[in-house]
Parts: sequence; structure tokens; C-alpha cells
Amino acid sequence: MVGAVGPDGQLPLPWLAAPLQQALAQPGHALLLVAAPGVGALAFQLTLAQAWLCESTQPAKPCGTCVSCHLFQARTHPDLKLLLPEAQRVELGWAEAAEDNEGGKRKPSRQIRIDEVRGAIDWIVKTTSRGRAKVLVLHPAEALNPVGANALLKTLEEPPAGARLLLSCSDPEHLLPTVRSRCQRLSLPAPPADVAAHWLAGQGVAEAPALLAACGGRPLDALALHQAGVDAAAWAALPRALAQGHAGAWAGWPLPRCLDALQKLCHDLMAVAAGAAPRYFPGDALPAPRGGLAPLLAWAAELNRAARQAEHPWNEALLLDALVTRGRQALATLKP
Repeated sequence: MVGAVGPDGQLPLPWLAAPLQQALAQPGHALLLVAAPGVGALAFQLTLAQAWLCESTQPAKPCGTCVSCHLFQARTHPDLKLLLPEAQRVELGWAEAAEDNEGGKRKPSRQIRIDEVRGAIDWIVKTTSRGRAKVLVLHPAEALNPVGANALLKTLEEPPAGARLLLSCSDPEHLLPTVRSRCQRLSLPAPPADVAAHWLAGQGVAEAPALLAACGGRPLDALALHQAGVDAAAWAALPRALAQGHAGAWAGWPLPRCLDALQKLCHDLMAVAAGAAPRYFPGDALPAPRGGLAPLLAWAAELNRAARQAEHPWNEALLLDALVTRGRQALATLKP
């Protein structure tokens, strides 16, 4: 399981140790973890849940060897319930994509549905099977719609004895104030760059610092980029591909990843045009500015609109070609 501590006792991510100790010292029943995507929120939630359910006397982390830990590792622990959007369960390999009425694959939902929330509430009021606790992990809390969030409020405020609820989010302001107010808050920061780069190198990622910069310091996103076949050279070549209007450089990429890369490229081009340092791309890979931010700002607005509507059934090839063409036009204000 993602985040499970095995018999070797090693944490799934080395930067989880300090926040894990902080979380284990908090006595509250409801914890809201605030973490940027790509830092390891779900791995942390599962590690903490395993620690709460662990039957050893070791206080610092799960032992990985007791009966409870073995059940946890096998995803069969009767006192653990995970609430994740269907789309995320499919991505993790924990579920198969459902079929539509015509026998085809239905697009998995990115929301946590109200019937799933109600089922979790019914589950958590029942007696624990192993006597330690009952742990409900909800990730991410932004996937709750208002109806589901409201249904959870009473349980957050008056939980059954032994119940623990562990929610995560990237931006607490996207949650109902009534949900935020019922939870203790804990932050999971991105690891230091050297720690993240060392971990990525151990995962077989070549030129880890370059991919880490490409992902804004988020190591799990950098690993996903590497696993998708994008190396540092391919990433650094994207500005030239944009200048040439070559949308094929993004061929085979999922639309959200294409949009993310284009938004980062637009950000860095605007930064350079304003006299600032780029964040995601090597400086020598970007065109030198000669003024004229307006076209870049217009392109940024178009990219933002497309990102907000990423779930729309676009013709992805046509959309990408149009966005790259607009970016190439925006580069007319920059030196080639």
C-alpha cells in the first residue's frame, strides 16, 4: 500500500519523520493535513493511520511487523477506511474504471460522492474490530462537494469513542469554514531540495535537481515526470519547441500535464520579460526578452481557462495545437 511501513520499519518517504512525530503528539480526533500536491500527503496520511492502528509499544512510528501492520499492508485492516475519488483509486490501481451504459469505460469521478461519505459515517460508529481505533482517511478534502462536507460535520464535531478522522487538502480556503474549524491543522512542507534530490536519485532519476526544479520542488511530481519518460533534456527543449510551434513535443502527454508544462513555461517567460529569474526552466533555454508582456498575459489567461475546464471532453490534439500556436505568437515580443 502507498505509505505502508513494512517489516524493515522504513518510512515510505524520508521527510515524513518530523511531521509524523508532531502528529502523534496531537491528541485530537480530527486532523487536517495541509500539503502541496506532489509532497506526499497520502503517504503521510496512511503512515499516520498505520501508527494509530499499530499494536506494538513503539511510539515513534509503525512497527511494520505486528498483526495490525500486516493487515494494513495488505489493505485488509477492518478498522481502516479510505475515502478517495474514484479517479484516484483507478490511478493507484485500487479500482477498475467503471463501464458506462453502452459497455465502454466511463470517465472516473474526481469527487467523493455523498453515498460514500454516508457509508463511511455508518462504518465509523461501529465497534472497533481490534480495539485500537477506527481511522477514516479522506484525501483530498477538496474532492468533497458541499453536500458531502455538510454530512461529515456532525461526525467531525462529535465522533464516536476511538474514532480518528484524517483529512488532507492543499488549500484550506477551498474547504467549508465549518470543516476547518472542527479539525486540528498540521502542515507537511516540501522537503529541502538536497533531501528530495537524494531521494529521487535513489529512485533512479537522472539529473534529479533539474526535474525537481521543473516540478517546483515537489519530489513525487518529479518522479511521475521521470516515469512518464520526460528527462531533463526533453524538459529544457520545450521552450524551443514552443518558439517553433512544434506541438509534437507534447505528444502522448495527458492534457493536464501539457497544460501544467505550458503554464510553467508561460510563467518563466513572463518572469524573464519582467527582469526576474525563471523558476521551472533553465535560464539559457528561454528566449531573451525585449519587452511586451501583453501577449504573454493574454496567453496565460487562455491557459488558465483551459486548465479550469480540463475535464471538458476536448479534442485534446486540436486544443494543444491551438495553445502552442498562441504561445508562439506571444513569443513574437521576445528575441528568438
